[in-house]
Parts: sequence; structure tokens; C-alpha cells
Amino acid sequence: MNEHPHVHASHPQIVKRLKRSHGHLRTVIEMLESGRTCLDIAQQLHAVEKAISQAKKTLIQDHLDHCLDEVVAPLERDERRSIDDFKEIIKYL
Repeated sequence: MNEHPHVHASHPQIVKRLKRSHGHLRTVIEMLESGRTCLDIAQQLHAVEKAISQAKKTLIQDHLDHCLDEVVAPLERDERRSIDDFKEIIKYL
């Protein structure tokens, strides 16, 4: 474990999103146990999956925007071009 806290401004937003996903996942389990339709369950699972995926994307993008910038900040602008391109293209994942 890392002894130093590693917190970004986006972390509270990510926690909020994951807590909401946790609640939705509990609902999916209840839906399965109560015999709800597969369509209803699939729709709810899709919402959970999207929320978790968005949380992950936000975390990774934030990491790239902050942690990577700390490493490449001393580089000249033309030396940073490929890093900047990488940060831009990762948004499409």
C-alpha cells in the first residue's frame, strides 16, 4: 500500500458515481431475486456498467492530466508533442 495519499479533485466525483453504481447493483440483485424480466435487468445492468466505465475513464484521464504532466513538465514543448497527442487520443477509448 502507498503510505502517501494520492487524491485528485476528481476523486469525490468518482466515489459518488461508484456509490450510485453500488446502489444500482443492489437493485439488480433484488430484481433477479424477485423474478423481474430479463429486459428490465439488462437495462439496469447496462446503467451500472456505464457508470463504472465512466468512473474508470475519469480516473485514468485525471491521472494522465495530472500525474503524467508532472513527469513531462520539464520537457520542451516539441518534446511533449507525442505525450500531448497520446493524452488527446485516449479520450476516444
